[in-house]
Amino acid sequence: MNNTQQARFAVAEHNSGSLSIVAPLRWSLVVIFLWFGGMKFSNYEANAIAPFVANSPIMGWMQTLFGIQGTSDVIGVLELSTAVALIAGAFVPVLSAVGAAMSIATYVITLTFFASTPGVFEATAGGFPAISALPGQFLLKDLVLLAASITLLLASRTASSK
Repeated sequence: MNNTQQARFAVAEHNSGSLSIVAPLRWSLVVIFLWFGGMKFSNYEANAIAPFVANSPIMGWMQTLFGIQGTSDVIGVLELSTAVALIAGAFVPVLSAVGAAMSIATYVITLTFFASTPGVFEATAGGFPAISALPGQFLLKDLVLLAASITLLLASRTASSK
């Protein structure tokens, strides 16, 4: 690959072109945001997230304003926008930082569901710190996704300052 091709395919992190050490984090987040964001437009997904949103002091107002499907649609637009920013961020460092910041906001909010969603802590296993399979373990994975988002933001910030 010549220098022109490398420059065209270089990711915002500028570590090793498209094989940047953080590229797998970026593209994994892109897949998650595209898939989950697209699903938000289905009745199935809208009803699945409704209890999380309804019990959230941060997001509960949305169901009053938009209804269950409307709220899911708004979240879907935000998630797809995050995916687009992350994709564009592979080529433009500032968009990488924007996408990573949007991703961080998503996972910070979903991790607050630990405190607001009934059934997170499993009473039959002694309560806290034992967590249920659903919704507890489902939410816990967002801790890793938050770490990936923070890592991508830090890498993007470094690239932006070069």
